[in-house]
Amino acid sequence: MLLTKYNGMIIGPIASLLGFFMNGIFSVLNTIGLPSIGLAIIIMTILIYMAMLPLTIKQQKFSKLQRKMQPELNKINKKYQGRKDPDSMERQQAEIKEVYGKYGVSATGSCVQLIIQMPILLAMYRVFYNIPAYVPMVKQAFFPLVDKLIAADPTGAFLQETNAARFYARQFANESFTSGVVEYVQNTFIDVLNKFSSTEWAALSEQFSDLAGDITNTVTKLTRYNNFLGLNIANSPSAVFREAMANKTYAFVLISFIIPVLAAVTQYLNVALMPQAPQNDGNDQMANTMKSMNIMMPLMSAVFCWSLPSGMGIYWIAGAVIRSIQQVLINKHIDKMDVDAMIEKNLEKMKEKEEKEGKKDKNRVSSSTMNTYSSMNTRRMKDRSSTAVSEEQERKAQQARQTNGKKYKAGSLAEKANMVSSFNEADPRTSKKKG
Repeated sequence: MLLTKYNGMIIGPIASLLGFFMNGIFSVLNTIGLPSIGLAIIIMTILIYMAMLPLTIKQQKFSKLQRKMQPELNKINKKYQGRKDPDSMERQQAEIKEVYGKYGVSATGSCVQLIIQMPILLAMYRVFYNIPAYVPMVKQAFFPLVDKLIAADPTGAFLQETNAARFYARQFANESFTSGVVEYVQNTFIDVLNKFSSTEWAALSEQFSDLAGDITNTVTKLTRYNNFLGLNIANSPSAVFREAMANKTYAFVLISFIIPVLAAVTQYLNVALMPQAPQNDGNDQMANTMKSMNIMMPLMSAVFCWSLPSGMGIYWIAGAVIRSIQQVLINKHIDKMDVDAMIEKNLEKMKEKEEKEGKKDKNRVSSSTMNTYSSMNTRRMKDRSSTAVSEEQERKAQQARQTNGKKYKAGSLAEKANMVSSFNEADPRTSKKKG
């Protein structure tokens, strides 16, 4: 159920926490007379990116060090180019590891920051896309209309025919809906109504004329919450464009392009300000791929923001603007940094870490010392026993070679048969069996 809080193992708890803060921000704005979802999204985005600033700085530091060490890495890769045997690949990895160790960083240095950031950003998307699930005041705006709609149309036949319902077909077919689980049915109705455009609200009012008053009250509340600089952030730019073309209000046709265009422009600026990855020698394909991505990402932003509700576009634009401002400040900070001092500091940290790990290893050794000594004593006893057996066998073999003064040709069958016979006679266990 999209209206209910997302229950993913990792993203779910993070989304719940971010939803708690989002609800707090919206409540504060409502207290001061500005209950704007758009403004709450911007404030929330600023706070989240400010909180992640230390991780971003670490990631940029790693990128600067990587650019400095790249010539050495290129040299190693060129040295082992075309050599795919296990021994060469093992030596190549060992040399690369030495280079990273020399600069005091890990080969996965930037991955840690990304692993931490990605769940947070995905959780923000969940919250902003399903505001009623995390902000009770917004959800409450749909009542009592939802209960009356359920009573008038229990199967949601009208809602299922609307454009807003195209993402919720599974919910209408779910057993919880068909069996009439109250909360599930309510959430499904709110999911669809929350994505309604102005045209769809008008069609709903015509279809259920006796609920016109409740529909008007709900739309009034939602318009107040969703209004941001004259835009209804619940509407997608594509929906605004279709309505404007149908009503021949061409001013709104231009307005519908504002958010997608701003999303593309701000994303392009953000990409342009990002430090470029160091180039590998002879790896033109990688460079071309990165250039293509730098062009495709802004275009993808425009496409997504064209079809999604404008609230998501505001989040997209706010995030790009904040990242761009951060990047300008970080670039100035990074450019002033002494790379050699940074490397020395990293080496000191790695040395301290190794010393700590060494102490732990010593503690583990001391705790197992008695077991080690015990096993050593056991091995010594076994070795002594084995030595005694070996000496006895050698004595018997020498005795067999003497052959009671008889001489046989070396390597002949007679000599070998005589040795076996003499050996068995010298073995007390064999003699007993014969007796």
